[in-house]
Amino acid sequence: MLSTSFLRHSRWQQCVLIVVFVLGGALGAQQPPASENKVPAEEAQKTNPVKPTAESLAKGRKFYTIDCAMCHGEKGDGKGDMASDIKNVTDFTNPDVQKNATDGEWFYIIRKGKGDMPPEGPRAKDDDVWSLVNYIRAFAKK
Repeated sequence: MLSTSFLRHSRWQQCVLIVVFVLGGALGAQQPPASENKVPAEEAQKTNPVKPTAESLAKGRKFYTIDCAMCHGEKGDGKGDMASDIKNVTDFTNPDVQKNATDGEWFYIIRKGKGDMPPEGPRAKDDDVWSLVNYIRAFAKK
């Protein structure tokens, strides 16, 4: 027959194991592997086929206002209403941010998401996403 101290100790150990597994799983789920945030080289090298015309910028602004401004801010400065709840919201007005990313990288990140940013996925046409890239690029010139 087992003693009650053994059962109590055993239950305590079981609780600790459950907590460790739950917390470990939650923490692991929050941190995507570095490879998930890396843009494949072939995607980064893609060039934007949509010229930054007034029409393209207007279309990009429309998508930006609906899908991006809540986090990245109306002015692209990373100070949107939701920015305080999210880590590392990109500031598109920062020249270094613009200089260090290709149009292909922006396109890929918009399509696939990154970190806390959800993916646009297939719900927008490629030309619309490229127009959004043009609009994001325009923040650096303001």
